Amino acid sequence: MRPTVMEVNLSDFKYNINSIKKYINSDVLLMPVIKANGYGTYLNLSTILDEFKIVCVALVDEGILLREKGYKGDILVINQPDISEIDEIFKYKLIIGLSDEKFLEEMVKFDDKFRVHIEVDTGMGRTGIRDLSLVNKLKNCPNIIVEGIYSHLSSADNDVEFTDNQIKLFNEYVEKIKDIFPDIKYIHLAASNGIINYPTSYYNAVRVGIIMYGYESFSGCLEKLDLKPICKLKSKITFLKEVDEGTPISYNHDFITKRKSHIATIPIGYADGLRRALSNRGHVVINGNLCPIVGKVCMDSIMVDVSDIECKLGDEVYIWDNDLIKVEDIAKECNTINYEIISTISSRVPRVFIR
Repeated sequence: MRPTVMEVNLSDFKYNINSIKKYINSDVLLMPVIKANGYGTYLNLSTILDEFKIVCVALVDEGILLREKGYKGDILVINQPDISEIDEIFKYKLIIGLSDEKFLEEMVKFDDKFRVHIEVDTGMGRTGIRDLSLVNKLKNCPNIIVEGIYSHLSSADNDVEFTDNQIKLFNEYVEKIKDIFPDIKYIHLAASNGIINYPTSYYNAVRVGIIMYGYESFSGCLEKLDLKPICKLKSKITFLKEVDEGTPISYNHDFITKRKSHIATIPIGYADGLRRALSNRGHVVINGNLCPIVGKVCMDSIMVDVSDIECKLGDEVYIWDNDLIKVEDIAKECNTINYEIISTISSRVPRVFIR
């Protein structure tokens, strides 16, 4: 196996699920969001999902992959699919988030039954209905089974007034839609930020996202909820060299050694999802020491200055170890968010499940 791997701890994942259940302290159903290959963890390939009654994905293809891997529970595609995907939606028994009337018009041409959750736009401004015209059409669609209502909170981490208004508007939609479809099975609004900050947004189900994987959904999140990060990204030293003062390192020689140095080469680069923005500013952990990345991050490798530590070929190198370097630290260096750092580690990095 390639020395560069993402280590995914399934025991810590279960710990987080139990911690979230205790925090909610109710019978609210957890709907794990495992889009983007489980936020880059590849938990969508693990049998651990069999413990859940329903899971959420973003794409029809993600739902198909789950079915092909043997998941038998309900799969909700939360993004409005494309009309060209209707055949596959039926074939793989997927539930869809519905907000487009043209999509509905195509579905009713089939004799097959489809299960849907109605998405309403309460302020996210992405997808979702903004009036009841689609709902009224659904009354006359016997092959469409309405099982849910949902929306998405856009600012539950930083805007109380806006979020309260979203919850108020969602309540109004729910009341009106339940007048037409009184036997709605799932009502869900809260994702990670809503779960932590707005108990009034729970209803009978919540969509658990990044907190399930043990990472902050906003700064300060971990002060409210006890979580364990489930992933470590690591590699090994595959080449070591001693170089003189004045030696250029990597492309465009924008790093030049200021002393006689020991430089380690690590086989991970931007094609693996390690950001080029970490060139000459990021660090890795080797034998419990922070070591600076020197020179530009290459497609397949980085160079690290190990002049001040003891190390050898084959020593483990942590890109993040959740201790000396956290995912949030890397995100800050790259001027982005932890979601992006985790979810964009590429498929050529093997995932290793541990307990």
